[in-house]
Amino acid sequence: MTTSSTETTLGQRLLAEGLALLSQGDRTSAAQVLARARDERDTLLAAHALIETNDLVGSYSNVMGLDCTISAQDDIFGFFAGHHSSKNPLRDYLADGWRTLSELMLLLEAVDQPLLKTPRVLEFASGHGRFTRHLVKALGAQRVVVSDVVQSAVAFSRATFGVEGFSSASVPEKVEWPARYEVVFVLSLFSHLPRATWSRWLTVLYDAVAPGGLLVLSTHGIKAANFDNVTLDDEGYFFAASSESTAIDEQEYGTTFTSEAFVLARIAETVGADKLVHKAPVHFWNHQDAYVLRKP
Repeated sequence: MTTSSTETTLGQRLLAEGLALLSQGDRTSAAQVLARARDERDTLLAAHALIETNDLVGSYSNVMGLDCTISAQDDIFGFFAGHHSSKNPLRDYLADGWRTLSELMLLLEAVDQPLLKTPRVLEFASGHGRFTRHLVKALGAQRVVVSDVVQSAVAFSRATFGVEGFSSASVPEKVEWPARYEVVFVLSLFSHLPRATWSRWLTVLYDAVAPGGLLVLSTHGIKAANFDNVTLDDEGYFFAASSESTAIDEQEYGTTFTSEAFVLARIAETVGADKLVHKAPVHFWNHQDAYVLRKP
């Protein structure tokens, strides 16, 4: 039996019913119906938005105490929603950002620069706010700045979380820093860069750090390479033109694996080996290595 292209899905019917109940002022029934619509993959995000916007029972904002608005253009959420292992993409996505916050705080404690005492943090390659929302809860919007090459992502974070933000660029040297920051946090950018821009981004991002401040970055290291059955070249590097992003050219932003020796060599030849003050293998998400550089 062939399903007509005009036939609505269960999720769509539940979504319509929930909207009707909201218009009637029946918030209790609407919350129940929309929670069911949120369980359907095709209406998950639309139902979530209605629950959050109307502050209904079952909203994640009420549980987590932060803004849980998710952009429909968020590729990272799309990754969770499309992954076979994610039974609850909303919870997994939001919890992942919270986990990142805890891991960053542990890393900064290790170098005696507590996150909560940091005047300003630049989150670079920030996307649509998977981590930003948690950073704002910890520090307040006035101490958080975001930047991304996808302009709509920056606009979303500015409008949703109240942070400052500016557009990045495809060419590292074309980025203009509005200021210098005590912590520049670069999560999972170097795990996507081609060889031609890897060292250049390291140099440019180090320039964004205020005197005495830190550059924190992560990479796909040996554990990640072994997990994905990737063989590194003689330099300790591998790049594949493929990633979860649909907004950035795959030759500019693919998937990169690097050995510790490769990373240490690039640090030494760009900003100096003495700038590295801490490294933590397999630190973020039990999958990515972390490196901390301090500017004198």
